[in-house]
Amino acid sequence: MKNADIFNESKKYMPGGVNSPVRAYKDVDVTPPIIKKGKGAYLYDEEDKEYIDYVGAWGPAVLGHCDEDVVNSIKNTAEDAISFGGTTNLELQLAKHICTTVDNIDMVRMVNSGTEATMSAARLARGFTKRDKIVKFAGCYHGHFDAFLVSAGSGVLTEGIPGSEGVPQEIIKNTIVANYNDIENIKYIFDKFGEEIAGVIIEPVAGNMGVVPGDKAFLKELDSLCKKHGSLLIFDEVMSGFRVAYKGAQSLYGIKPDITTMAKIMGGGLPSGAYGGRRDIMEQLSPMGPVYQAGTMSGNPIVMAAGLATLKKLHSNLSYYNHLESLAIRLQQGVEEVAKEKGLPIVVNRFKSMMTIFFNKEGIVNNYEDAKKCDTSLYAKFFKHMITNGIFMSPSQFEAMFLSVRHTESDIDKFIDIMRNM
Repeated sequence: MKNADIFNESKKYMPGGVNSPVRAYKDVDVTPPIIKKGKGAYLYDEEDKEYIDYVGAWGPAVLGHCDEDVVNSIKNTAEDAISFGGTTNLELQLAKHICTTVDNIDMVRMVNSGTEATMSAARLARGFTKRDKIVKFAGCYHGHFDAFLVSAGSGVLTEGIPGSEGVPQEIIKNTIVANYNDIENIKYIFDKFGEEIAGVIIEPVAGNMGVVPGDKAFLKELDSLCKKHGSLLIFDEVMSGFRVAYKGAQSLYGIKPDITTMAKIMGGGLPSGAYGGRRDIMEQLSPMGPVYQAGTMSGNPIVMAAGLATLKKLHSNLSYYNHLESLAIRLQQGVEEVAKEKGLPIVVNRFKSMMTIFFNKEGIVNNYEDAKKCDTSLYAKFFKHMITNGIFMSPSQFEAMFLSVRHTESDIDKFIDIMRNM
């Protein structure tokens, strides 16, 4: 079947024809390619068209698609175990691997998605501190948990506004929205609400307003404020964990969060999530403590096997991160060179192997307000040209590009050449 035929029929049975909104390509005037196969750095659609993939399943495909070791771990496990709803040795093996190879995690709880990880981390922070308020930052996405679906405009302190219909005001009354990379704003919030704040959740490298790295001084000040006021610092490393460095962004910034949330790479591309941190905090979770969280599919054996194979391979091959960095630098420099040649209003934000090409005349994207000034119509034209010519990337201006260890310099050069011919 043709891509268009499959997509049009899908609309009869799934809202918008998709199970996640960005896949609908709603604002870019392109029929979504229906993906049939992925191998290494390449994807193939139902019409057998080949694409170089710069989405990487939105981050987890750091080893490339269908890595042989990960696939074998899934196959071997599936012969004996698919789902039990009971404890397995694979859960222990993955938990032990994470706790012994990643700093700042003494204990870990497995869940099924990044959303579950962040919502559970917020509940744990509230249970541990006996406080109600959670601070998040405008432009940081922490999954579709009601209390996190809050946006913010300009101003020193913006009241919570639902970012989705179906979110009651009373659900978000204890969510405070702060300005990303704004030290004075977060100081103001702690001055006003410090003794009520259970925790602060932040992406140290934001990825859903496009890639916007946290400023080191800002993150250090945030850490200091949390310690001063007895609030827990939660690093959402769902995207950055095991990608920007094996030990995550926190290892590069030199900050020790109280709780870390993980997903994507840690499941080898299968539905996964986890949150972990200091032992005294994690021991508040049921059945040891009073904070309840559960999941029938948490610690699923196939997911644990895929995650263990992925993390072991990354941990044994730390040189992969140098390869990813060199490719990312080559891509950034090439894009900036083409933008200069063509007079395109482009800002490239990159943190290791995460990158966003912003069409932004202001020349800087440092926070949510900056990101909202992007020319989305120009990005749509760019996207249409790229995907038509075999470059698979995000249909949204406000997402990240991700590289894998299976990308080559030739793949990067092809991206740049195609962009040059737009």
